[in-house]
Amino acid sequence: MTPPAPMRQIHLDFHTSEEIAGVGADFDGAAFARTLSDAQVDSVILFSRCHHGWVYYDSRVLADRRHPHLARNLLEEQIEACHAAGISVSVYTTVQWDIKVCREHPEWRVFLPDGQLEGTPPFEAGFYRMLCLNTPFRDFITAQIRELIETLPLDGLYLDFIRPYSCVCQYCLRGMAERGLDPENADHRADFGVATANEFELETSAMIRSIRPDCAITYNGGHIGIRHRDAAPAYDRFEMETLPSGGWGYLYFPVTGRYARTLGPAVVGTTGKFHTTWGDFHSLKSRPALEYECFRMLSLGAGCSIGDQLHPRGVLDAEAYAMIGEVYGRVKALEPWCRDVRAVTDIAVVHPELVLGGRVQELPAGVQGVTRMLEELGHQFDIVDDRADLGGYRLVILPDYITLDQALRDRIRRYLAGGGSILASFESGLSPDKSAFVLEELGVTMVGDGNASVRGKAYPRNDYSDYLRDRAGAERPTYSRGVAIAVAPDADVLAETVASYFDRSWRHFTSHLQAPSSGQVTGPAIVQRGRCVYFAHPVFTQYERNAPPWFATQVAAALDRLLPDRLVRHDGPSTVQVTVNAQQDRWALHVLHYIPERRAAEFDTVNDVIPLHDLTIQLRVPAPVRAVTLEPAAERLPYKETDGALTLTLPRVDGHALVCVQFGD
Repeated sequence: MTPPAPMRQIHLDFHTSEEIAGVGADFDGAAFARTLSDAQVDSVILFSRCHHGWVYYDSRVLADRRHPHLARNLLEEQIEACHAAGISVSVYTTVQWDIKVCREHPEWRVFLPDGQLEGTPPFEAGFYRMLCLNTPFRDFITAQIRELIETLPLDGLYLDFIRPYSCVCQYCLRGMAERGLDPENADHRADFGVATANEFELETSAMIRSIRPDCAITYNGGHIGIRHRDAAPAYDRFEMETLPSGGWGYLYFPVTGRYARTLGPAVVGTTGKFHTTWGDFHSLKSRPALEYECFRMLSLGAGCSIGDQLHPRGVLDAEAYAMIGEVYGRVKALEPWCRDVRAVTDIAVVHPELVLGGRVQELPAGVQGVTRMLEELGHQFDIVDDRADLGGYRLVILPDYITLDQALRDRIRRYLAGGGSILASFESGLSPDKSAFVLEELGVTMVGDGNASVRGKAYPRNDYSDYLRDRAGAERPTYSRGVAIAVAPDADVLAETVASYFDRSWRHFTSHLQAPSSGQVTGPAIVQRGRCVYFAHPVFTQYERNAPPWFATQVAAALDRLLPDRLVRHDGPSTVQVTVNAQQDRWALHVLHYIPERRAAEFDTVNDVIPLHDLTIQLRVPAPVRAVTLEPAAERLPYKETDGALTLTLPRVDGHALVCVQFGD
């Protein structure tokens, strides 16, 4: 049986140039383990082989790749010290990034369709050059993985950087031909890249489990998305690289974590102690930022992993681990309410990546917008794909780009027939070729080509903006053109689209941006038919771009129509984040109030905690409530329970609060 997923892990990078001497020379196993233990660390990821291509243990398979200045059998001494202190160890090896292999075997590199070798140019610093998993490199990495599990007393394996690529090397061309794929077709190349990554993970895990069934396995590619539905059986846990200051931002993990938790394996979030990103030696982020990032993971049902990079001489940074220990001490105290949980949700958001076939390695447009909007409104939701069981959700959101093939249309119809509700926007509900609406239950049809040439496009000066007029007569810009629609006779128009005087062009323009409203109604903007609400504009993508508050207001009103007895309500500001997790006969209610700020041009961070006072929360509960406590202090909170709704007031929230709601007599 594999060990449980870590709750307080350190991911200890060790990418070390051959030009650095004395590698591991100052390592002291007892001091190393004591520093980790004092920081409340329960698991650590240690390096066997790095992106430079060097190994840090006495390898027989890769004896010629031992770091030339390695002073000791570092990895084995690290494992021994950690195990003596009761700390679990996963061993890291790089997979597709290895600059030494790339230099020795350029024929094993990913070859792009434009005729270029993928990755770092010849005279640019960096080891970012991908190796193709269909070349003989596959045998090279498999041999090392086999050696690790056969010779080291490890608890898990962390296999880094496996990504689908549209490679056209001779091996991939042969593989595509064998599967009847056309290498000149971009989608075929991308599909083959996805299949290559998934098959590598599944086959490698099968090999590992045949030898070491107790070894926990994870793979990292910098992104967890739709392709991982098929690859999920290869994973014992998803360890999700999501450093907010390292390019991912504060919305990345809430999206990918909400999706990954629906796939089966445990979830661990990975941030870093770095001020910026990996390899930022001797830097520290602020403690409030590290708290927020860790508590955010707990709130979404994930364990915590903090990235660090060990100094080449083998000594941990005492100041960094003092701060980590303060944060992990709080995490440890909360663990009883954070292990083995399941999210309690009302809403399923269908992942926009679905329509891209799992071929992307970043978040598609709209998904961060819908995530941020729903979090600001306090709703409880998962992000799902087309194979998720929708029956447990009271509302499904199809954000902006969810076109419907026959299978998905039939699933949505069965869901509606079973009593569910739908909120759809923009091109959601259209056929895959976007020629017509195929979900008749929305009560809308396309007028003409539905503004096909300009709809949804972002222009710097809002060239094709129109206006949304609500029932009170207020008009607000949409910033981009929506789908031109007509409505069924039994549909209710909740808001209208109003034209500007003209579209902005070199022939006619006024002022700096879009022309003002002409007052002329051109069609519906928001429509309700039964348990379906449709928005003609890309409200979630637009919210991602520049967050028009009137879009959030309209979506909030639509959600209240479809979900009047929602799971959670609170009277706090939109910066409050509330999530609910279930454990047997109790719920854990996480309340976070950290406000990321853009204090520099490159990324947001959190430097201060602003307390909240007297926050009132209403929670729809499934059973009579026996007690409500603030944890881990076990402080009883007064509450009222009326008609299945629990109301409580938190006197103070200092960044994070965890409320335990105990059910039963």
